[in-house]
Amino acid sequence: MTDLNRSPALHLQVVEERWPIAGAFRIARGAKTEARVVVATLRHGEHTGRGEAVPYARYGETVEGVLADMTALSDDLARGLTREVLQTRLPPGAARNALDCALWDLEARMAGQRAWELAGFTRLDPVKTAYTLSLDTPAAMADAARAAAGRPLLKLKIGAPDDLDKVEAVRGAAPRTRLIVDANEALDIDTLNRLAPEFARLGVQMIEQPLPAGHDTALVDYRGPVPLCADESLHSRAELDACAGLYQAINIKLDKTGGLTEALALRAEARARGLMIMAGCMVATSLAMAPALLIAQGAEVVDLDGPLLLAKDRDPGLAFVGSMIEPPTTAVWG
Repeated sequence: MTDLNRSPALHLQVVEERWPIAGAFRIARGAKTEARVVVATLRHGEHTGRGEAVPYARYGETVEGVLADMTALSDDLARGLTREVLQTRLPPGAARNALDCALWDLEARMAGQRAWELAGFTRLDPVKTAYTLSLDTPAAMADAARAAAGRPLLKLKIGAPDDLDKVEAVRGAAPRTRLIVDANEALDIDTLNRLAPEFARLGVQMIEQPLPAGHDTALVDYRGPVPLCADESLHSRAELDACAGLYQAINIKLDKTGGLTEALALRAEARARGLMIMAGCMVATSLAMAPALLIAQGAEVVDLDGPLLLAKDRDPGLAFVGSMIEPPTTAVWG
């Protein structure tokens, strides 16, 4: 770990940014037209580290609360608060994520190395991301799927037990593309058991978070042929025991784990249990995606399309070549 206790002191700046979404992003819980993100900037002499996070109302977070939680640690950071100690000072969530990723970025720059090297990776490879289709009418989702049919993986949002027609419409418009269905907690176990064989018929390869978080034990009665992925039910290693026997995959998002430090530990423990990994994201800019590319290395599913859903990404940002994401330059992060 790079020594952050050396003079000069470390200074923290936190700001909110708003990034318009291209159109609207709709899931089972509602729609939004902009991404409200928080950015933490840490300065230590000539070096600067940044981290971006998305406060999420579903998890009881607000932009104002997250900014306050980060600001409250300004003095501790100035005195050399480490990433390890940060894990004990804030719970998993957006505030810890922004600070944790900023510390990774700063430490890499101070050490003259890349963040992925500090994390123990020998290299960082490009990855192919899914592309998300917002919840809409079957016709509108078919149009969106047709426009994105050249992408290798589409993730479509559903929001009700009768949304099979949406999946059929997407499959008809994109007959050769891999599909994932994300229910965002909108189903019950009987509906899941009814729909899963139909999803399998349509070539769906994974169902993400079918039941509400807290109702996971009902999945002991799941009889469907399509693997299940935990999202809202799993934030950090604290929920891994409860989810491991019920899901075949977990969606690791830095905004849930509270940063890259916990995400890497969760990734390693999930692998040890034989679980598949999905590297996921909130709708945000390239600054939020860049550290998640470490989690995406070797993942069965990568869903880091946040910048593709925005009207405009930050500049400089990650290089997207179709659905391929190139590793970040140092101008972006790490």
